[in-house]
Amino acid sequence: MSHPDDYYSLNAEDSDPQRIKKEREKARKLRKSQWWLTQVNRGICHYCEKKFKVSQLTMDHVVPLARGGTSAPGNIVPACKDCNRDKKLETPAERLLKELAEERKRASSVDDESEDA
Repeated sequence: MSHPDDYYSLNAEDSDPQRIKKEREKARKLRKSQWWLTQVNRGICHYCEKKFKVSQLTMDHVVPLARGGTSAPGNIVPACKDCNRDKKLETPAERLLKELAEERKRASSVDDESEDA
């Protein structure tokens, strides 16, 4: 999960309002495509892999527009609202590293508890 004090480095070129506006226009067009309808009609969130009604899924940019992502099929996935909100501006690599750090932290605390026993 992201924390309120997370810091994201934004490249001025990637977060340019004109570029983001163009990418959002592309996303709106893509939303009407057969490709997107097929994706969303499966009803599966890309991140948590749970099943949802089509109306409960949103279009998410895997690499956020403000981080240099594009509105192209390889970067757009259906996501439930909770996963989309929690992802914020994270890239896939950042999410993976955060998950690994949390896993390592949990494993370390389990090791500490077993040593105390």
